[in-house]
This record gives sequence, C-alpha cells and structure tokens, in this order.
Amino acid sequence: MPTHITRRSLIRGITAATAVATLATGLAACGGDSDAATRTNDGAGTVTVGTLSNGAAKEATLEVTEVKSISDQLPADIKKSGKLVIGSGTLPSGAPPLGFVGSDQKTLTGSEVDLARLVAAVLGLEPEVKRFTWENLFVGIDSGKVNVGFSNITDTEERKQKYEFASYRKDDLAFEALKDSEFDFDGDYEVLAGKTVSVGAGTNQERILLEWKSRLEKEGKKLTVKYFQDNNSTYLALNSGKIDAYFGPSPNLSYHVTQTASTPTPTRIAGQFSGAGASLQGLIAATAKKDSGLAEPLAAAINHLIENGQYAKWLAAWNLSNEAVPKSEVNPPGLPLDNS
Repeated sequence: MPTHITRRSLIRGITAATAVATLATGLAACGGDSDAATRTNDGAGTVTVGTLSNGAAKEATLEVTEVKSISDQLPADIKKSGKLVIGSGTLPSGAPPLGFVGSDQKTLTGSEVDLARLVAAVLGLEPEVKRFTWENLFVGIDSGKVNVGFSNITDTEERKQKYEFASYRKDDLAFEALKDSEFDFDGDYEVLAGKTVSVGAGTNQERILLEWKSRLEKEGKKLTVKYFQDNNSTYLALNSGKIDAYFGPSPNLSYHVTQTASTPTPTRIAGQFSGAGASLQGLIAATAKKDSGLAEPLAAAINHLIENGQYAKWLAAWNLSNEAVPKSEVNPPGLPLDNS
C-alpha cells in the first residue's frame, strides 16, 4: 500500500483468488446471498480455527467462553435472540484466506469468519453466517438481515455515515502483477499512467483507484480500470496480458502469489498502499448499522481476545500476524472523504 511502503512494515497476508473455481460450486446463491455452512462441532468453551483450509491455515483449538460483563452490553434484541448473524461478502468464488469454501466443498472457512466465531463465543451467542456478494453484504446490514459484517471491510469516513465500526486488523492494499512484468508501484500514482488495472466493484480500493484515475485525467493521462465477474476471470486477464495489474487486499493477493509460484505464470506483489490513504494506516473493522449499539460490545470482545492471547493465535493460524493491531477501537479515524 503505500508510499507507506517505506514507512511501515507492509502487510503480507494472503488474498483472493486463488484458483478456486470449485469453491463456488454449490454456493452460488440466487438473489446474491446464501446461508453458509459453518463449523458447529466445537467443544464447550472452545472454538477451532483454520479448519478445512486447503493448507491456507494451521488448525488450532482455542479456549474461549462467554464474558458476562461484555455480553451484558449487547442490545436487548440480539441478546434475547441468542445468536449473532454474521455477513460475509464472499460470493461467488470466495477470497482465501479471508473467506472461502473449505475442502469439504460446503463449509465457509477463512480468517474473517473464524474471528467472528471467536467474538460470538465471548458474547455468549451462536454464530450464524450468511454469504453475500460484496454489494449485497451492505444491503444485508442496512436491512437488518445480518447484525455485523466480518468481511475485510475498511473503516472509512464515508461509511461512518451509515455504519459503526470495531477495528481488528490492519488494512493494506496491494498490486499483483506477473512475475516477469516491469510494473512496480512505489506509492506514486503517476506510475499508473498508460496502465490497465483491475479492481473489485464497490470496494475501498476501487475508490482509491478511481481517485488516481481522475487525477491522471486532469493531467491528460489515461488509466484504464477494468472489472471482472470473479477472481478467476481477473487472473485469466492478468495471465493473458489484458491487464497490467490487479489492485486488491494485500492478504488475498499475497496468498495468490504463493499459489502461482510453481505455475507457468507466477505472479508477485508489485507494490502496496494503505487502505486509508497515504497519511493514515488503514484498518479493517467489524461493521454494524449505525446506532445499532453493537460496536462497543464487539470492540470489548475483540479486546478480550487480544488481552487473553486468542487473537494472536488466530492471526498466527492464518499467517496474518503482521496485520495485528494493539487494540480494537470504536469508530477510529478512517479513509478521509477526500481520499487524501
């Protein structure tokens, strides 16, 4: 992400798109959402993370139980329901290691849903996961179909107009290019002049990329932005030279790089940038409807996990330790409205 490349440690992680055409099988949903199978055989007082991960994680069973002082902070309707409905914007094809269909071809696994399950345990709630396309995830939150999104959602000032946040992980973006490509991003958007870059629609990274495109146009320069239906189509375009790079979450892209290392078309990370712009470290956050009363208990639950070690073990299981934050914050500063 950033010019930050030199100012802070770049997050390695792992991102989306691994060649997982099979992951979409059986979970492509009508209407843009789907109830997701989730692990339900955890023992009392434990949550197992990293299951069915196809090698993306190391499975670990963590001890975690309800903390009454935190669960008592929950809104009355959610506490009474006994469940936390969690939204995951991972349709149609998933995005390892953040959220994808596991090796049993039916269960949603990934770092995001695992943290949501840990948080639900602290809150004394049964986790219920629903999968959506990215755009419909926010429709689900708006409509009350889900209580909270755990889906690599960036904290932004624009989103705060409708949502409240409890942060839990650093947010860095990355450019992925073919290994033999000469393209490199050093934090200066000027290097994008004349390039063709793919990005996910409705994402934070799209907003940043379109701002750069606008700046270049004012200078008489061209940046072509392309969109594809899913990650498989994006990577076919990258491999065939139809795009110069793909701009997406650093964890997903870093993961995909490891998967292409021994293929005929290996890729590499060609630069990174903060999800909150050049002057602020971006943050990923649990996202609930504004004034829902959920942000505070969610942050308290995450901080309990941080203080008691389960948070670090969760990150380590998914090879995301470099993305750790010292604490969860309610509505911390996010990507400015002007993208500066």
